[in-house]
Amino acid sequence: DFYSSDFYTDKLLQYLRERAPGDDRPFFAYLPFQAPHWPLHAPDESIAKYRGRYDAGPDALREERLAALKRLGLCPPDVEAHPVVADGAPEWADMTDEQRAVSARSMEVYAGMVDRMDWNIGRVIEYLSDSGELDNTVVIFLSDNGAEGAIVEAMPLHGARIAAQIEKHCDNSVDNLGRPSSFIWYGPRWAQAATAPSRLHKAFTTEGGIRVVGFVTWPGFDRQREVGTAFSTVMDIAPTVLELAGAAHPGTTYRGREVAPMRGRSMVPYLSGGAEAVHDADTGTGWELFGRRAIRQGNWKALHLPAPYGPGGWQLYDLAADPGEIHDLAESHPDKLGELLTLWDRYVEDNGVILDPVSVFDLEFEAEA
Repeated sequence: DFYSSDFYTDKLLQYLRERAPGDDRPFFAYLPFQAPHWPLHAPDESIAKYRGRYDAGPDALREERLAALKRLGLCPPDVEAHPVVADGAPEWADMTDEQRAVSARSMEVYAGMVDRMDWNIGRVIEYLSDSGELDNTVVIFLSDNGAEGAIVEAMPLHGARIAAQIEKHCDNSVDNLGRPSSFIWYGPRWAQAATAPSRLHKAFTTEGGIRVVGFVTWPGFDRQREVGTAFSTVMDIAPTVLELAGAAHPGTTYRGREVAPMRGRSMVPYLSGGAEAVHDADTGTGWELFGRRAIRQGNWKALHLPAPYGPGGWQLYDLAADPGEIHDLAESHPDKLGELLTLWDRYVEDNGVILDPVSVFDLEFEAEA
């Protein structure tokens, strides 16, 4: 009966309840769920809530969700969504009935996994409320990356081995999906139903890979129950927490050893309504993963994707006008691209980035060729 989301929550609640009566010292609690990472598993009762919900397929779900985002004001009403890129994953219309059943059930399991995680978060919130601590607790929730779109059996260098082991040891029949003896994921089409209007998904430096949902709540913040559009990153959480706790970062040494300097900016001025942004307009933020690169300053973003997902050179996008990263402005705004590439060079130098000209994904494509 072990289920990781339940277990992690049980342990956190245990730690909170073990605090001595009358102990009013500030506490920091971190609850990192494994969910909803693959392999997708959820209790039967959680999966059952979504039975049949996704039978129309990922494209229909993407359109439905995009319409809801527009209706709720979470993206512009005229936003242009990046087309789905799903090499290796068949179109819904081209699938057999059996393939559709497996695909839809996989999405049901994913939804059940998220549902169970949400229920567990509710248990923590309920404890804080019952103990009288909720109004004095800052709650931060976020995803670590965009939706997972990998087709695991096609992953570079070891995909065939994974597929063989799954075939040998797991039961991926439709009725068993989501149970402990199954091993599934949901692929790039369902992932891009989650990331629309953004481009692509996890493992890419496009917005679909790095732009995520986040919530910050505390009655002491002026900005509550509103949609924030200020750019921030996970690196901003530590300075935010330290400022709220009235604690100072130790600098370059702590207890006689060297420590890394603080990265990021506190979000407190923005959340308190005293600032319109977390970062100033000159701040450059970079990313690199699997040979894929990006650098952002304000609403401008330079992106470098190796083939087949990009041209292998730098592209330029205005995210304010083009959140889907569709219209490359590199040729029409060469000076702006040059400014961003200067920031990129600084990012590489400051972080000791080693740029391998061939990514692990390139090796896989060469092997297939």
